[in-house]
Amino acid sequence: MPWVLALLVPAPGNASADSTPGAPSLIASFVSAHCAECHDADIRKGGLDLTSLTFNPQSPTNVARWVTVLDRVSAGEMPPAKKERPPSADLDAFNRTLASALHEADLALIAREGRSTRRRLNRYEYENAVRDLLQAPWLQIRDSLPEDGVAHRFNKVGTALDVSHVQVARYLAAAESALRQVVAGQTNPPSPAPRRFHAREQESYTGPMKFSVFNMAPERATFPVLGSEGQPGVRSGELPITVGSTHPAVRELEGMGVAAGSYEPLEPKFNRFRAPASGRYRLRFAGNTVWVGPGPTNRWYIPDLDHVERGHRSEPVTVYSEMPPHQLRRLGAFDLTPDFEVHELEAWLLAGETVRVDPARLFRSRPGAGRFHNPLAETNGQPGAVFRWLEVSGPLHESWPPPGHRLLFGDLPLGPSARGSGLEVVSSQPGVDAPRLLKNFLAAAYRRPDISDEVPRFLPVIERALASGSSFQDAMIAGYTAVLCSPGFVSIEETPGTLSDLALATRLSLFLWNSTPDAALREAAASGRLRTDAGLREEAERLLRDPRSRRFVEAFLDYWLDLRRIDGTAPDATLYSDYYLDDLLTESALEETRSFFSELIHDNLPSRCLVASDFVMVNERLAQHYNLPPFEGVGIRRVSLPPASPRGGLMTQASVLKVTANGTTTSPVLRGAWILDRILGQPVPPPPPNVPAVDPDIRGAVTIRQQLEKHRNQASCAACHARLDPPGFALESFDVMGGWRDRYRAQGGGTPEPGIGKGGQKFEFHYGLPVDCAGELPDGRGFRDIAELKTLLLADQRPIARNLLRQFTVYATGAPVRFSDRAEIEAILDRTRPTDYGVRSLILELVQSRLFRQK
Repeated sequence: MPWVLALLVPAPGNASADSTPGAPSLIASFVSAHCAECHDADIRKGGLDLTSLTFNPQSPTNVARWVTVLDRVSAGEMPPAKKERPPSADLDAFNRTLASALHEADLALIAREGRSTRRRLNRYEYENAVRDLLQAPWLQIRDSLPEDGVAHRFNKVGTALDVSHVQVARYLAAAESALRQVVAGQTNPPSPAPRRFHAREQESYTGPMKFSVFNMAPERATFPVLGSEGQPGVRSGELPITVGSTHPAVRELEGMGVAAGSYEPLEPKFNRFRAPASGRYRLRFAGNTVWVGPGPTNRWYIPDLDHVERGHRSEPVTVYSEMPPHQLRRLGAFDLTPDFEVHELEAWLLAGETVRVDPARLFRSRPGAGRFHNPLAETNGQPGAVFRWLEVSGPLHESWPPPGHRLLFGDLPLGPSARGSGLEVVSSQPGVDAPRLLKNFLAAAYRRPDISDEVPRFLPVIERALASGSSFQDAMIAGYTAVLCSPGFVSIEETPGTLSDLALATRLSLFLWNSTPDAALREAAASGRLRTDAGLREEAERLLRDPRSRRFVEAFLDYWLDLRRIDGTAPDATLYSDYYLDDLLTESALEETRSFFSELIHDNLPSRCLVASDFVMVNERLAQHYNLPPFEGVGIRRVSLPPASPRGGLMTQASVLKVTANGTTTSPVLRGAWILDRILGQPVPPPPPNVPAVDPDIRGAVTIRQQLEKHRNQASCAACHARLDPPGFALESFDVMGGWRDRYRAQGGGTPEPGIGKGGQKFEFHYGLPVDCAGELPDGRGFRDIAELKTLLLADQRPIARNLLRQFTVYATGAPVRFSDRAEIEAILDRTRPTDYGVRSLILELVQSRLFRQK
């Protein structure tokens, strides 16, 4: 059989695949006896013809195919159960011989080329690198760059991070924009003195007080409040909207109230404030909650805006920046209380942005079949929120000019702009200043000490710009732009073998900060401390303690769990009107998963917590969503779970359950594949061609389980569905937003469930057939619900830790776990076993391993 010789006899220049005497005949006889019947040129079951498959260690696809063959045979999946099992001695010999060939071929390839391929910085890394270089955390760069390719689940692998002319053009534009934003346009710093913006002076607060064609309902109106009492005279127009500065004590009590959240057409904001420049600001919000009286007896749910009293509870408020038209960025949140308080937060604002506050628990009125009805209204009234003023300090600068400007232009003065207005940097000796400034910038931007050969490369860009009539400032920005788009900044420089000190520092920083090394890490590299286990571990610990490690948590989860797609679908407005428009729930769900993973790292909690934990990270909204004991507060906190709660771990978190649903229905196949792939690390077959997906019946006539039975009963579908469906069935107890359910929701043909949605319209769905969340794993172990499935999965914790470690490895090194890496992976798991495979221990052991230290 010629393929056997191709497998075991290396091509010229290749390392020997196997040196075991008799190996060719051993593998040939095994394949002939146990594989060729189904995997020859005629049958090609699964698209695999082993009789013509050569062994080409230069081809990752070819090697991956042989690894799959080995894994399937060694796992007992092949030959299939219905076929005669080979003698155990023959199996062992086949597995050992093929594994040896693959291992040696892989090591030879790594020695020549390294584990990872050359790559550029992805969008996340580039944005962070430019922000850190220019010390401008507010720069928004990522979304202006093309979407990164993904390989092995992450945007960290060179084969997926191509460089096209479109990307180069976008990088050039983004780099130039970022550089111009950090240039100081005035000699003296902008005044950081506090400026107060009263709600009574904002048109977006006072305008909706009067009814219009777009606002004919009290729920969509704002109303004046003095302290905690309504002001009918002001609302009717008999009294002025404000006493102004003539009565400071009274003015301090004036506020504008709302009984609904911020959503069209009611979108009040402090629109008289516009950030004069990008930078850090201190925002102080003054206000309190109120209780708005009911309407007439038969229409008690319509608020009486003249009868207002002290609030009955606190209200969560989300703070957004807003750039016209309607571009929102979440800045933070706080709890508005019945007693007047001032709430402070610091935020990075972009020039031109204003500030919007949203009492996020309050309903959002939407038109529908009938008049909207506030779901929070009671017979004695409904909740409201009052804002008195916003006080802004900033932009706040610790020095002037700011650090980014000084990096670009040092202490050169500002002079009249050549464009005729404003100021710009000027130089009396451009021939001297240009190379000096360029050298300083290159030393900061490039991740290596010797940049002397780079100055001649970029200086001509500046000189040509000056010669063509550009100002000194514009010419320097042209040169700096070229640097930020050059391979020395955008590309990651690594050579096969052990990484250099600076390359190791870069890899560590890109892993744990998603950015390039800071000065301390560069110094550790220059001193040689990273060559020791202790030094490398110390720096890794420092990076994990730093707030910038939040970037790692967010980016890693964005791709491992697909959290970047959390806004990709919205709950159906009919079936899930209680979730529709509930931004607080979606934002809280995202923050829960990030906080949960951060907690695992910080406390070095066992990897098994990914499947089951005795705590959750929730706020009031999520506690309500999860049927936990109630409490008030928008802040995420660690809460111990009651013994009977199905929550705990990743699988039952609202964010995960949302990204694995489509907003209308759930699929056991998709969710089951997610568990196998993301949590257990088991390969999931691609969807079969020309087989349409099963669309759940939203009418409620049949369940998704009943629909899937026809697939499970087909021989060609049964094998895959036997693996995919059972864990997905366990998650059928959770709806499209992760809420618990015993019955499926349906629409049409039934009596609607009583209740009112977030948008104020009555529920149009009814509860249909019951959920059956029981299942049986392929090994015959059965479970009745998600709790029992978790118990079965935790019978062996090592696969859970192994999968997490493999995800860390791809993310950290930019390369998939290769065949020859498997032994190192198991060694790391052995070393972390005493900590129950602690998440932090996995990270630190990976950093100190051969996988991390070598290209």
